[in-house]
Amino acid sequence: MLAFEGDPTEGELKVIERAAPAQVAIEDWFEHAVTLEGKDAAAAVSAYERAIVDDPSHLEARINLGLLLHQNGELARAESVYREALAACGNDATLLFNLGVLFDDMRRKPDAVKAYLAALHVDPSLADAHYNLALLYKQLDRPKEALRHMSQYRRLVQKS
Repeated sequence: MLAFEGDPTEGELKVIERAAPAQVAIEDWFEHAVTLEGKDAAAAVSAYERAIVDDPSHLEARINLGLLLHQNGELARAESVYREALAACGNDATLLFNLGVLFDDMRRKPDAVKAYLAALHVDPSLADAHYNLALLYKQLDRPKEALRHMSQYRRLVQKS
């Protein structure tokens, strides 16, 4: 619909041009998604996906999207998001840790162990990865490894 200004009886009539809405900046899509997470998960997923389309290297958007999908029970989709993030952004301790948690929830214990070990390779001070590994190794009847990671977890927690 067009808007006009002026007085047509005096021969003055101008079309008022509306400025096109400004594109939402990449970081704005990310921030928008963060604010939507507790209110509208589907909209948050869409906003994270938009942030990733605009910037495929946006690691935080990929991590948050994977976590949100995981929390909503979309485990296979979360795995795809995490694997795409690894391909696009490389190894990141938080990303690998989240992948380990996902695998553990999917009852894929050997994959979870590999993901946690990869996370620790990137960041040996990631206490939660040591803790989760200790629990996994206990379940897998590998007591030496369980004890080693629980001890490392305790050392790291005492330091902080």
